[in-house]
This record gives sequence, C-alpha cells and structure tokens, in this order.
Amino acid sequence: MSNDYLDIHEEEIGEKPFEMRLMLRLLRYLKPYAAWVVLAFVLILITSVIRQAGPFLTKIAVDDHILVGDYAGLHTLVLIYVGLLVLQFTGNFLQSYVAQMTGQWAMVDVRHHIFSHLQRLPLKYFDRTPIGRLMTRNTNDVDALNELFTDGIVVVFSDIFTLIAIVVFMAMMDVELAIVTCLVLPFMFVATFWFQSRMLRAFRRARTRLARLNAYLQENISGMEVVQLFNREKRNHDRFSEINGRYREAGLESTLYFSIYYPLMEMFSAAAIALVIWYGGGQVLDGRIQWGVLVAMLQYIPRFFRPILEISERYTILQSAMASSERIFELLDTEPESEGGDHTQPSSAGEIEFDHVWFTYQDPADDDRDPDWVLKDVSFKISAGERVAVVGATGSGKTTIISLLNRFYEIQRGTIRLDGVDICEWKIEDLRAKVAIVQQDVFLFSGDIERNIRLGNEEIPRDALVQAATDVNANRFIDRLDDGFAHPVTERGSTFSAGQRQLIAFARALARKPDILVLDEATSSVDTETEQWIQEAVERMMSDRTSIVIAHRISTIRNSDRIIVLHKGEIREVGSHEELIEAEGIYHRLHRLQYLAGSGEKG
Repeated sequence: MSNDYLDIHEEEIGEKPFEMRLMLRLLRYLKPYAAWVVLAFVLILITSVIRQAGPFLTKIAVDDHILVGDYAGLHTLVLIYVGLLVLQFTGNFLQSYVAQMTGQWAMVDVRHHIFSHLQRLPLKYFDRTPIGRLMTRNTNDVDALNELFTDGIVVVFSDIFTLIAIVVFMAMMDVELAIVTCLVLPFMFVATFWFQSRMLRAFRRARTRLARLNAYLQENISGMEVVQLFNREKRNHDRFSEINGRYREAGLESTLYFSIYYPLMEMFSAAAIALVIWYGGGQVLDGRIQWGVLVAMLQYIPRFFRPILEISERYTILQSAMASSERIFELLDTEPESEGGDHTQPSSAGEIEFDHVWFTYQDPADDDRDPDWVLKDVSFKISAGERVAVVGATGSGKTTIISLLNRFYEIQRGTIRLDGVDICEWKIEDLRAKVAIVQQDVFLFSGDIERNIRLGNEEIPRDALVQAATDVNANRFIDRLDDGFAHPVTERGSTFSAGQRQLIAFARALARKPDILVLDEATSSVDTETEQWIQEAVERMMSDRTSIVIAHRISTIRNSDRIIVLHKGEIREVGSHEELIEAEGIYHRLHRLQYLAGSGEKG
C-alpha cells in the first residue's frame, strides 16, 4: 500500500461475532410496531406448517388411495392440496407485505435518528471524521439493517418453523428414517461454522474498504477544482484504483468462500438422499414401512436442507447487520453537543467579554505533552453597539474567537460572557440566534435564493426577507434574474460569483435581525463589480449593533472603534487605527506591508 497518503478513511476491522447487546438495541426500533411484528410471526408460523403439509398428503395419497385404487378419495385429497396452496399464497403475501412494511418504518426511524444526532454533534467531531464515512453510515450501513429487518429476521424464523414442521411430519411417518436423514447434519454444521467465520472476516473487511472508497470519492469530487487545477487527475485515478482494487479483493475473498460452501452443502444433501434411498428402500422391501413414507421422505429431504442453507445465508446478513450496527451505534454513542443552560432573553444588548480564555483544539487529557494553545490568556470586552476589528497573521486565532463565542468548541480555561452571563448558561439555540456570522467561504444549499436566505425559518415575513436583500444590495443582481428570489441555486451556489454569494450571505444574516454581527473575512475575494455594493451593505448591517470584523485588509477596518491585534494566540495591541499606527508595533508593520504591496493605504 502506498505511503503517500495518510489513511484517515481506514477503520478498524472488528472480529466480534453476534452480540445480543447490539441486537437488543436494534430491536428497539421495532418496538413502536410491536403489533405488526406479532402479526408477521403468526403468519410465519401458519404458512410454515401449511407449506410442509404437501409431502405428508403425498404419503396419504400413495398408501391410502393410489396403491389401493381409491380414486374418489384421491380427488378429495387433490382439492385439499389446492386449498392449502391458496392459503399458502395468501399467507406468504401477507407475511412478506407486513414484514417489509414494518422494516421500512423502522429504517425511516433509524435514518431520522442518525441525521438528527449528526446535527447535534460538536464541530470537532466533523473535523476528524471524513464525510464519506458518515455518508456510509446513513446509506450502506442502514441498508444492511434494512435487509436484516425486512428479510433476515423474517426468513430465519420462517426457516426455523419450517424445520420444526418438517421434523414433526417426518417423525409422524417414521422415526428411524428421520434419524437417518439427520446423520449428515453434524458435518453440515461443522462446515457452516468454518466457512461463516471466514466469510464474516471477509465481509467486514469489504465493509471497511467500502467506507474508505466512499470517503475518498466524496473528497475528490468536492475538491475537483483543485484536482484539475494542479493536474492531479492521473495520480488521483491511480490512488482510486488502488483503493477500489482493495475493495474488490475483499469482495472476491467472500465470493470464493460462497462458491465453495454451497456446492459442499449440495453434496451433503445428495448424501442424505442416498442414505434414505438405501436404508428406506430396504425397509420398504422388508415391509417395515410403506411406499408412501419413502416417497414423502424423499420430498422432505430437499425441503429439510433448504432452510439450513437459507439460515446460513441469513447468518451472513445478520453478521453484516452486526458490523453495520457497531458503526452506527458508535456514531450514536458519540456525545452530542451540550444544549447549554436555560438562560434566554428575547433580545440582548450585545456586550461580549472574554475573561482569561485559553483554548486548544487538542484534548489536553489525551496528551501528556504541553498542549498547543491556539488562544493564550485572551481577555477583552466589547461594549454593546461597538464596532471592533480583529487582525493578525494567519493562525493567530482570529476565527477561533468567533467559534468559541458561538460555542462551536468548548474552552479549556477562562470564561466567555454575553451581556454578563456565561455563555455556558445560555440556551445554545438562543445564543446562536443572537449572533450572525458572514464568512469568506459562503455555503449555499441547493434550492432557490429565498430558501437560502430563510434557511428554513418560515417565521421571517416575505417583506422582511425582501427588505434584508435590499438593505445589503443583493436585490441589485436578484432583480436582474427572470425568476428573482425563486431563481434556482445549484449545489454550493456554483453558478453565482463570489460577490453574489456574499450578498446572499449578508441578506441571510440581516434577515435574522441579530444582536451581534460577525464578518469573518467576508469582504475579501470578491469581484470588483460588487465590492462597492458589499462595502455599502457592511455599513448598513453594522449600524446600531455590536460588530466584530475579522480581516486582513486594513482598508476594511480603519473605521472601527477599536482594533485588537492577535499574535500567536495572544493579544498584543489594542487601539484605534491612528493609535496603533503611531505605536509602530505589529499593526503598523502589517499596514506598512500592505502599503508596500500597493494597497494604496496611507496612514
């Protein structure tokens, strides 16, 4: 395997067999549909008995009617057989429909549970988990559970009832011949357990490599622009071929075991038939049993071994579901984001205070070494309605401050307060509703412009939505579109320019009427045509509300009330533009570098 890439998509391959703990957790999803489950099992029991009555009727037909010439009684037996076929068809239909319907309902609940849980996980979980792996949880792994609920469990119980019915019918005819039929069972069980253990390993390896394949595929499709820009097509294709090949090898390994196992089971079945013909034929010739018994036994043997093969096959489905459930429950057991306290306010003044805040993206408890602190003893206070800028080199901790204010991550030391109340005491939804962030990289969802401004908030009146778009100058390009706010938005808004996406993001933020506005490099990387529109929009949005502007370009923050200069996670300077220029410190050097680079700034 190539060492050019870090295999972050690889997962450990568990060797755990069937676990009752996992099965009980899975069966909880069937609890709301208990009545339908009971109905399905009753239908399974009835159809299993009816299905195996045929050979026993054959025995009666041969011994009591055909051999003695009682054709009138044979006609009655045929009518009974036809009636049983009708009952069998009806029972099979109802059993299959009820089982499939119940399984689909349960799978809807599983998908809802996973998706709901994903939305409550902290951002640090997504920082370390490939998106493709999470997609596999909600698609392939759930499909494996779906197969278990709609096919696996039903068929296993149906086969168990079928075996019991066959054994009862065989014993009713001749116990000795039934025992002869079962002589090959120990060999079948030994072969089944041997092959199943190896098929399980191969299947789990295939499941793991499929998750990795999906993750790599998702990553490369999302980054297609970079792939083509840097001519990575061939190298990425070669890497994909390697990952795809490893997935194929795992699949071929399980196919090999299947290819050997089923012919071997057919051989055992043929051996059982040969034993019955040899032993049963002698019993018939000696007059110990009737011909009808031998004929019925030969009919029961293929029926006897078919459920065993199906149970073995469903055991693979069961193990697949176990492997998938391990991963699903691992996801569901991940601690969700804290919902915060119960503090809430209809509106807030917007006063922000960082009090000796320390933060690292690492978990200090997992590493004995001194953590790599992103913020070190950061303290500042922003008054309500104040306009504050945060500047600093890349990696100095500017964006981290905003993430912590919204509790996307939890700080290790210190306190962050909003209007004098610790943000941990705020209800998380209310806290984030008061802060609107406009980022440099705007994410738009597929749909239309109005949906991207609302983001599901139907409480925003249509007039307020249009007014928000007008206030941020987004109407200047929306009004040019034939369908206006109903104009379709493709995935990630790829058909809009960077400036147009920014204006939609501004409208999205303003429509919420936040108490605090954060612009995180929101005025950079835009086209010249819309830059002036954006500057006007920023001025309107920042009016009468607390504002934090994070920017590299000095021109965008000169009019701020205060400027906070971060350097390696620490606050080094605080003051107005003029004060910091006169101090000739870090800010002065940043200003000077931009001036020399031709920014046109004069201080």
